[in-house]
Amino acid sequence: MLIYRIYVGNSLRNYNYVIACDKTKDAAIIDPLDVNACIDIANKNNLNITKILNTHEHWDHIEGNDEVVKLTGAKIYAHYNCKDKIDNIYKTLKEGDIINIGESIQITCLDTPGHTFGHICFLANYKNKMALFSGDTLFNAGAGNCYSGDMELLYKSFTDKLAHLCDDVLIYPGHDYLENNLNFTLSIEPNNTEAKKLLEKIKQEKPNNRVITSLFIEKQINSFFRLNSEEIKRNLVEKFKTKFENLSKEQVFFKLRELRNKW
Repeated sequence: MLIYRIYVGNSLRNYNYVIACDKTKDAAIIDPLDVNACIDIANKNNLNITKILNTHEHWDHIEGNDEVVKLTGAKIYAHYNCKDKIDNIYKTLKEGDIINIGESIQITCLDTPGHTFGHICFLANYKNKMALFSGDTLFNAGAGNCYSGDMELLYKSFTDKLAHLCDDVLIYPGHDYLENNLNFTLSIEPNNTEAKKLLEKIKQEKPNNRVITSLFIEKQINSFFRLNSEEIKRNLVEKFKTKFENLSKEQVFFKLRELRNKW
């Protein structure tokens, strides 16, 4: 599996992805925004763009759809709840649907609502190596907002779906928010040594060569996976000036997301 990560460089810090079968050179673009960059990569590597995979319906993840279709004839795949929000969908997707790219890449669709009600994460499997294209559900060291969705559904997407994937799954999010998210982690869990080490490391990086984390790493640095942390719980109680004890995992998640909204 060939994965090309494109940092758009806009104010939203989007990532686009081109993934390709190394045997057939058939390829898909995930959430096209910088169409020129995506097509340029395809041309330079003799790739045949056959599919567009949209994680969800927000404009910065679908803006390039029409132009890519015009240039390549690619078919658009998106969540079934996006059928009235994304134009010209070729196939609507649900939990467990399989998408094949060429001969070697099999993608499993994970229904991960919360950021929106029509969000799909794409789990690509190639020779026992797995990559998760997580859109705006899971960011490096963070979680998506719920302004267009539902916080309880996002919590369930994390705890019922993402947390149960293999630890060696590589994470490819829709935006580069890693530095800011690590600072958020340390604001609520200041003794997180792994977050401190990674924050120091990425100061030498630029977004287009950003470290690629695994789910194992995310469970160490991402507060939205660390819902049992006693340090996080103590700081939440202090920040919200509450007296509640024995915080549930769901309450911890909600309070973390509430804090992150203002970060």
